Amino acid sequence: YTDDLGVGDVGTFFQNRRKELNDPSKPFHLTPHLDEMANNGATMEHYCPAPVCAPSRASLLLGQSQGHANVRDNQFDKALEDNYTLGNVMQLLGYKTMAIGKWGLQGDTKWSEDGGDWPAVPTERGFDGYYGYMRHGDGHEHYPNEGMHGGKKEVYENTTAITSGLDKSYTGDLFTAKAKQYIIDHENSEDKDEPFFMYLSYDTPHAILQLPTQAYPEGYGLNGGLQWLGEDGKMINTASGEPDSWMDPLYANATYDDDDNPDTPEVEWPDIYKRYATIVKRIDHQVQDVLQLLKDLDLDENTLVIFSSDNGPSRESYIKGHPYHPNFFESFGDFDGLKRDVLEGGLRVPTIAYWPGRINPGTHVENPSIAYDWMNTFTEVAGHRGPVRSDGVSLLPRLTGNEAANESNIYVEYFQKNKTPGYAEFLEKHRNRERRQMQMLRIGDTLGIRYDIQSPDDPFEIYHVTEDPKQSNNLNSDSQLAELDKRFKEKITQIRIANPTAPRPYDDELISSKRVNPDKKGWSSNFYTSNTPWISAPENETTTRLETLDLTSMEENSVLFEGYLNVPENGSYTFNLQVDGKAFLRLHEISVLDADYKYDGRNKTASLNLEKGFHPIRLYVKKVDGKIPAVNFTWAKEGDEPKEVSKNVMTYGSMQVATN
Repeated sequence: YTDDLGVGDVGTFFQNRRKELNDPSKPFHLTPHLDEMANNGATMEHYCPAPVCAPSRASLLLGQSQGHANVRDNQFDKALEDNYTLGNVMQLLGYKTMAIGKWGLQGDTKWSEDGGDWPAVPTERGFDGYYGYMRHGDGHEHYPNEGMHGGKKEVYENTTAITSGLDKSYTGDLFTAKAKQYIIDHENSEDKDEPFFMYLSYDTPHAILQLPTQAYPEGYGLNGGLQWLGEDGKMINTASGEPDSWMDPLYANATYDDDDNPDTPEVEWPDIYKRYATIVKRIDHQVQDVLQLLKDLDLDENTLVIFSSDNGPSRESYIKGHPYHPNFFESFGDFDGLKRDVLEGGLRVPTIAYWPGRINPGTHVENPSIAYDWMNTFTEVAGHRGPVRSDGVSLLPRLTGNEAANESNIYVEYFQKNKTPGYAEFLEKHRNRERRQMQMLRIGDTLGIRYDIQSPDDPFEIYHVTEDPKQSNNLNSDSQLAELDKRFKEKITQIRIANPTAPRPYDDELISSKRVNPDKKGWSSNFYTSNTPWISAPENETTTRLETLDLTSMEENSVLFEGYLNVPENGSYTFNLQVDGKAFLRLHEISVLDADYKYDGRNKTASLNLEKGFHPIRLYVKKVDGKIPAVNFTWAKEGDEPKEVSKNVMTYGSMQVATN
């Protein structure tokens, strides 16, 4: 997982086309090994969950959209929720887990009174081991002991700060060497027959564009490339020479036509862009080094590797007097926008999936996906369904081409106080746009965005992004398609829940009901057996009808109750759920009540603003220790006494599924 690498920064996604233009006014940089990875794997139309790192990485790790994740907006160093994560779901399935690199989700007193002891370090969120920068801000420096911007930084091994011994250790090299050594040690350990999951989280190319100490060591993999030496003062085999000194020879003297005039001499690239190209090519080497190691250890055909980025490209360099602008290389690719935008350039990220023997070489997955899909993907790779709390879907069928796959639920919300840059490469209407409250929702090939949202009634700009990647033709101006705006406004009420730490102008909007008319009282119930530690969804569609939640004759260990909740009038409704087992409640796609992870039997409660009419509801219940669960599930309109939810649930007589 890279930091601020734009979709246009990888050759196969965009830079190779810049090269093919042979236009001296359009400089380019190269990623030959990532291109090879893509040629031998799958490229993807992939989104990050938020256009800045902390919420994006939180959504990735939690398997949840920004409509549900507890870290939103610019909440750097906020504690990641104590719930299912990529780490602990893999732990629970028997995997050894390791996180290496940037974290920034450990918890801090600025977000809560009890956050000062770092409650959410990686080893408390599902990782057996950790090595890297715990704090978000430390990741702005790529030399822990030779700081250019605020002095020394701390690398942590598990929860112990390493304050010495990392002289001249460039973090991209350090984290890669540590990752390689972990894999080697795992294969030489008593646990070598157990699978492993690694989250390798780079802090490059973002922030201070610092250079390595020297050329990449010859070769890759087991006997070449970066090597972990583990000696104080020489932790890795590139911890020598001069920090921030080595420029890739391919770019050291690179020139370009700066004034788009062939009659004037070309000029050298500004130093800051030589640095950026060098750093991206370094990442290219680092990824190849890890892939070659897997091959050398005969692990490559049994290992799925994902390469991606946390958000779109940044215009920050943190080197005084040397501003960086991503339009020099058009790091945003075919799109407008960059980091902190919900335009495509801020949210599309270069993503490659590589699994020899399982993913056909040269695969391109056109169906769009988003980073919180990886939780359900990885659990399916391990042979299981993911937690029902996840907003993602498994991408494994799309990657392997074995069967049809569910559409991804692509949704982003974000707040930022500044403007989109006024780059000439952007459409005029996107230049210098006021950002503030922003929102993006994609349904199929149709995408809606809103900038500077003042009220729930603000219209969506609507685009067919496959045909219009720069988002030039707003379909909301077409009277025949005006119904789309209403659909998008309804949809966003049905897929998110308010978070008081990140208030939105649409938080109090009524959740739209469905235009359906179920005719039978009671629940559609699907009894099934789930072999995961968490509540997972059923694999079949077998249903019976029950009028109550009486489970006294339950033989399987799980049940899904579905129906339409008949809301008699607009208003605020409070739901209460208590079960002597596990349970999870969704209304539409909203995660309402979670009584699954570490559930202790207490009453769970949540309030929603509901529009009069029918609302689809799903209640998952699972046995614990074989005990038949007793379920107490009530609701009440504000000011009324609670009553059983079952009394207001309806289904269709033929058990058919109805949609808008």
